[in-house]
Amino acid sequence: MADMNPQGRPLSPHLQVYRLPLNAYMSIIGQRVTGVAMAASMILLAWYFLALAIGPEAFATAEAVLTSWFGILALGLSVIGLWLHYFNGIRHLIWDTGSYFGGKAVQRSAYIGLAATAVMVVLTIIAA
Repeated sequence: MADMNPQGRPLSPHLQVYRLPLNAYMSIIGQRVTGVAMAASMILLAWYFLALAIGPEAFATAEAVLTSWFGILALGLSVIGLWLHYFNGIRHLIWDTGSYFGGKAVQRSAYIGLAATAVMVVLTIIAA
């Protein structure tokens, strides 16, 4: 059979050819990555409360880890992930009603979700 791809090019459009739209990043990061990250942060939270129930030594260890640079970074990223997941979930809930589809509307909702996430992260930091 003759070689159908003599130049070695991709047979179909691929990530190397096209740039992903913002909506794709919001789907990948805003739902999938943040969902997994929040599950990991729930493990830290469960460990913190379990250490509180075990005793003062275990709690001191958990508190030392969560107040270190790693803990502060993990908790800060958890706050960002929580709000991004929340607002992206609202986008998906609206889409489930069959409304707000279309290129411009989808992109506008992505920007609104990112802006709302930024505002709520700042407000959470101020409240904390």
